[in-house]
Amino acid sequence: MSTSLSLDPSERLRHDAAEKTRLPGNLELKPQFVHHLTSSPSPDLKNTPRHKGFKRRCVTRMLSAGFCLLIFLLLVGILLAYYFSSRCIHGVQCSAGGGCVWASQWCDGVRDCPHGQDEDDCVRLHGSNFLLQVYNQERWRSVCSHGWTPELSRASCRDMGYSGSTKVLAGSSEELSQPGLLVDTSQTNPHVPLVQQLAPGSQCPGDTVVTLQCTACAGVNSSQPSGSQQASLGAWPWQVSLQVAGTHRCGGAIISPWWIVTAARCALMTSSAADWSVYAGVLRPEDLLFTPAASVSLLVVHEDFDANTQRNDIALMRLSSPLHFSASSHVGPVCLPNVGLNLSLPLMGWTTGYGGPGHGDGWYLLQAQVFLEGPEACNTSASHQGTISEDMFCGARAEPASQMCRSDSGGPLVWQMGGVWWLLGDHVWSAGCGESNRGELYSNVTFFLDWIHLHMKKHLAD
Repeated sequence: MSTSLSLDPSERLRHDAAEKTRLPGNLELKPQFVHHLTSSPSPDLKNTPRHKGFKRRCVTRMLSAGFCLLIFLLLVGILLAYYFSSRCIHGVQCSAGGGCVWASQWCDGVRDCPHGQDEDDCVRLHGSNFLLQVYNQERWRSVCSHGWTPELSRASCRDMGYSGSTKVLAGSSEELSQPGLLVDTSQTNPHVPLVQQLAPGSQCPGDTVVTLQCTACAGVNSSQPSGSQQASLGAWPWQVSLQVAGTHRCGGAIISPWWIVTAARCALMTSSAADWSVYAGVLRPEDLLFTPAASVSLLVVHEDFDANTQRNDIALMRLSSPLHFSASSHVGPVCLPNVGLNLSLPLMGWTTGYGGPGHGDGWYLLQAQVFLEGPEACNTSASHQGTISEDMFCGARAEPASQMCRSDSGGPLVWQMGGVWWLLGDHVWSAGCGESNRGELYSNVTFFLDWIHLHMKKHLAD
């Protein structure tokens, strides 16, 4: 029997509601809590487009960078190809294929080029007064005579290929057209290059600069010739007869006690220097009986000589022992033409050579005046027709001389100015005897000055 409990009306109502929600088997209905979780975005729907865009931008940037790099490398390659295939853009060319050096390294006393070309031509004589000039800081400069010494004179001459035993004539001139190189005598040293013993200066005490003669060429007393005729003894003291096996072959000119200038075609008559004999101060064959022969130790033929075009037809012969100019007043050197010599073409010069009937045992020294012209005028003539180059002169004898048409190769072409005889060329070619006024061809010694001094210096000996 159930017991009824008295309940408050409000409580009864809550009790009845609880009874209605009770599940069978004493199971109670518990509240269910639904958790609303935010699901991760699908990589296929959201992240994939953003990833592809990033990759596309990376690829685009890499392609752009690669293209720019290719353009840069192409430009560098072009510049390098231009640099190595052309002359020096900066600095000075050493030689063909020899590289370049900075202009400041040229003539600084240190050999920077592979073969030392940067120190070969650093000293020169200028003009008719033999003004000494040294290349320093990219320009040729005169040398202040203040503090100048005989040792420096000999060093200067040696830098031009003249032996130290050569008589050196030093002087001074008031022609100070540019700042001189002040001489620091405290650094005078025969073992130090001359260019390192001189320093640029803005002042020169006394305002005088050094003049220098490395041979006594300017002091040669050659008589004034006249007309086309046989030469007199001592008129052309630099003239020599070059002989092989006792037979006269060609002529030459003395430029120092050791050196003779002649034509390349002459020197190539025999490849052995020992085959040659040099006779100075002779006019005819009978003079050989009283004249000692000088032997030759070295032949230097221009490396670019072309017998077909007559180009570079010049050679040097070095004697085994020096000539003694003081032993005879009939023997002496002729002056090489200094840079800056006022050589205005056309002009009248003189040529000498051994010739005569048969050009054999009856030879003797002949002289003739020659009217000289340069390549431009020569090439307009019908006789040459554009074959004359800048290393040549052409000339025509002032007077017809049938004997001179038999003169030999290598004979000197000289010109007198200011009491000095200058060697302008060597005889290369002449027209036939029936065309004595047609023309003659000479090598231009001025064009070969650097070549001459280079080989004199290379084979320098006392």
